[in-house]
This record gives sequence, structure tokens and C-alpha cells, in this order.
Amino acid sequence: MSRNFTNEELSKMLYEALKIQKPIDVISDIDNEVTVEDAYDIQLLNVKRALEDGEIVTGKKIGLTSKGMQELLGITEPDYGHLYKSTEVKNGGTVDTKTLIRPKVEGEVAFVLKEDLKGPGITVEDVYKATDYICASIEIVDSRIKDWKIKLVDTIADNGSSALYILNDKKVKIDDVSLPDIRMTLYKNGEVVNSGTGKDVLGNPAISVAWLANKLCEYGITLKKGEIILSGAITASPEAFKGDMFECVFPELGNVKVEFK
Repeated sequence: MSRNFTNEELSKMLYEALKIQKPIDVISDIDNEVTVEDAYDIQLLNVKRALEDGEIVTGKKIGLTSKGMQELLGITEPDYGHLYKSTEVKNGGTVDTKTLIRPKVEGEVAFVLKEDLKGPGITVEDVYKATDYICASIEIVDSRIKDWKIKLVDTIADNGSSALYILNDKKVKIDDVSLPDIRMTLYKNGEVVNSGTGKDVLGNPAISVAWLANKLCEYGITLKKGEIILSGAITASPEAFKGDMFECVFPELGNVKVEFK
């Protein structure tokens, strides 16, 4: 069966949607022949465009790490997207809601690498050895697909629904904490929204990073020294609106917060 759109055409539609913050129709509806491999190709076409436009890749984000989200989408593994220097927000900073479509907030453990990680065969032990430090982070996700009506190929093509990220300045050595037992409580406007631990990210956030290194090998990509890896949401992601203040409290890693104006 012939495709309704080429990967090049779909990537251009998503890139334009990102630039003007106007969502497009659900990709998996307008072209139901798009595969996961096509979706990653679409994402990488837009990474190439971003680099040509002067962006700098600072790392990667991992999504769909919870069993609930995987069951919802009928999948058995996470997905990933790229982070850019322009998408980092200072801890305690503000975000203009006019620059986003329908943002949501996630608390995550961020890994910063001191060595390259190149699959295949990367283990959790390799991740521990290659990590310079970990820190508390917030990822603000957003969808360039109308009404967040996404399937797996939609979010992959859309750079893993990545938008912005915030890091805490506190640098914690990975061996100084138990990653599965790291606790996080997410507050919205001073009230607890939800909470969880590192176990909620594939049992251990380092497993998530190892998966990513091995997955990227399929596309000839290496996780590089100095890159930031957002390991996946610890809890469900509440939607953010103008006037909201979010804070993720990590007893072991420190706090990270952001305001929406």
C-alpha cells in the first residue's frame, strides 16, 4: 500500500508546527502506514534541520518508561527524543505558555555522562561507570499533535514530545544513592499532585539509560561525554497552565521548580 506522505513531508509538517506552535493532525491517522522506523527517521530529519538552524544537541530524553504508559500504547519498550541547548530553562525560572501548545510536567532523574556510551551490549554497570553525576530535573513535554491524541509513532516522530527541561545545580555521585529508591514528590501550586520512586522508571533509571544507548546503536548514534540524559518520568504528567508553579522535591537530589506565565 502506498504512503499518503513521505517521511520528508511529515517531518516538515512537524517542524513547522513546532516553529509556529500550531498542532497538526494525528500522523498515525493521516498516514496509517508510518512505522516506528519511519517515525525515528522523521525525528532525525528534524534534528538535522535544527542543527542547520543553529541548535546544539545537549542530550537525550527517554519517554514511555512506565508500565502503565507502555500498556496504554500497546508497546514493550520506551522511546527517545533529543534535547537542545535552547530548550534548557534555569531552575526556578519562568516559561511563557504562549511558546507552547499543551505542556505537561514530569519529574525525572537526569544523568550527565563523563564517558561515551556506545551500544550494543551496554549494561547497567556500564551506565554507572560512565555517569559523572545525577541530578534532579523537570521535563516539560508538549505535543505538536492535536489534543495529545498520540500513538507510539506520533510521539517518536515528534521528538518524543520533548519541549523544555530544567536541572538542579546539585551534582550527586551515582554511587552515593540507591537509584531505585530515590524519592520524588511533585507539587503544583503548593499542593501534592503525585509521588514515586526510581523503581517506577523500569525498576531503575539506569536501566532506561542502558536501553537508550543500545537503541541508538541501531541508528549509528552514540551517547557522548557531557550529554544530559533525562531517564524518564517517575509519575504521571499533570498539565500546566498560565499562572501555575511546579516543584519536584527529591530528598536525595534537591528540588527543581518552574513557573508558567
